Amino acid sequence: MNIEFNKNEDINKQLVYELRTKLKKIYQGGGEKNAAKQKEKGKLLARERIAYLIDKDSDFLEVGAFTADGMYAEQGGCPAAGVVCGIGYVSGRQCMIVANDATVKAGAWFPMTAKKNLRAQEIAMENRLPVIYLVDSAGVYLPMQDEIFPDKEHFGRMFRNNAIMSSEGIVQISAIMGACVAGGAYLPIMSDEAMIVDKTGSVFLAGSYLVKSAIGEDVDNETLGGATTHCEISGVTDYKHPNDQACLDSIRNIMSMLGAPENAGFDRIKPAKPKDKEEQLYGIIPENRDKQYEIMDIINRLVDGSDFEEYKQGYGQSIVCGLGRIDGWAVGIVANQRKVVKSKKGEMQFGGVIYSDSADKASRFIMNCNQKKIPLVFLQDVTGFMVGSRSEHGGIIKDGAKMVNAVANSVVPKFTIVIGNSYGAGNYAMCGKAYDPRLIYAWPTAKIAVMGGAQAAKTLLQIQEASLKAKGEVITPEKEAEMLKEITDKYDSQTTPYYAASRLWVDGIIDPLETRKVISMGIEAANQSPITKKFSVGIIQT
Repeated sequence: MNIEFNKNEDINKQLVYELRTKLKKIYQGGGEKNAAKQKEKGKLLARERIAYLIDKDSDFLEVGAFTADGMYAEQGGCPAAGVVCGIGYVSGRQCMIVANDATVKAGAWFPMTAKKNLRAQEIAMENRLPVIYLVDSAGVYLPMQDEIFPDKEHFGRMFRNNAIMSSEGIVQISAIMGACVAGGAYLPIMSDEAMIVDKTGSVFLAGSYLVKSAIGEDVDNETLGGATTHCEISGVTDYKHPNDQACLDSIRNIMSMLGAPENAGFDRIKPAKPKDKEEQLYGIIPENRDKQYEIMDIINRLVDGSDFEEYKQGYGQSIVCGLGRIDGWAVGIVANQRKVVKSKKGEMQFGGVIYSDSADKASRFIMNCNQKKIPLVFLQDVTGFMVGSRSEHGGIIKDGAKMVNAVANSVVPKFTIVIGNSYGAGNYAMCGKAYDPRLIYAWPTAKIAVMGGAQAAKTLLQIQEASLKAKGEVITPEKEAEMLKEITDKYDSQTTPYYAASRLWVDGIIDPLETRKVISMGIEAANQSPITKKFSVGIIQT
């Protein structure tokens, strides 16, 4: 019996249980009372619409379930930012689905709603996925209009993207299944096709109250912008349906007639399960983020047949690189080694730290994968680059810059899984959110910050103490301990995967056993977008 393994297993299964519990709460949206109001109107809820739309027994990869989690407390919260997004299969075709949740503030747009919608469009544009919008929104949340209306990454960017996608031949279908007001009215009408549900769907630039206030006209919302008006008088919408189900059936029918997508040519063979049991992943990751473990124990439980062709095995050992397959897809894996290793020069290297030799190796491997047109998978458990005079004299900055350069200029699709630490420049070199991974998900064991909690807290404490002493205050040992605890607790709360997911630094948090599915669906999506850009790293210091 391996006591350490069993302890890790218990802790990580508890973390997954907590994850599922949090997700169940988020799936309730605005709560039972608000859900009942939608039902009384004969409407399906956002998640019910998606479940009805996608192919039976098919996978749905949600993006941004934890967006805005713990935010907007003064406004009563905004679960999932009031919109459900994800990649699903409709009539056998992968699509990006975006569904407003009218149980959350009538589907109004908060600042994070805009960020989430734009992320969904970004994924669709990168992978040339058809987009299905299930519209049911009251528009901008007016009390926060200054944070969502005019800037480049705000509300209006959605409609700009509608236009760009249309010009690039990316299919967009919209269903107006509830309110669709003001600027938001442009979204469905800038799609290729727009359908509307009779009696519950409405679309107008200004509702009846605003019309009365602005020009003095008395008109009800149905006459102003209901299904009959827009399908038979204005010609704004293309199809009228009696209920949600008929509308969704129509979308499925249209999707069944789409021409086949282009193929990027990523290699896939018949999938195989890993030989090493995937369930053992729970027992490998230690509770203490400073503890060592062997990264190959993770890789062997992710790749098909536990078969991995390791690149430069004896060199730059703090990063493991190599080729394998995940659900049949050929992938190049770049992973942080978390155990202490000894280089052939006799140097002891800490696990999770990037050294010059490992950065050099990883850079070359990333360039090779671009040459071979093999998608890249990054497994992050990194504390940063090695510091100190020895590393600086050895050129750690130029070697690190070389790796960052290779990641930034990579043209093959990149997928990032944060399995443990994701600190400082290590986050960048290992393809953090700023480096355009097609998808980036975290395990419940992830920690994302500029540096570890202990180091950061002590640094912040020194700054705070210096400020207080400058004012003539005396810091007792008890006061110092109290300040350190307060700083540490606050900092640690900001390093959790939930904090990161609420701000869309990652696309979501997953059970480790879902990792293969996420990567496989991501590569399947990427395979619909041929690579047109030439790989070039520009000027690098060698």
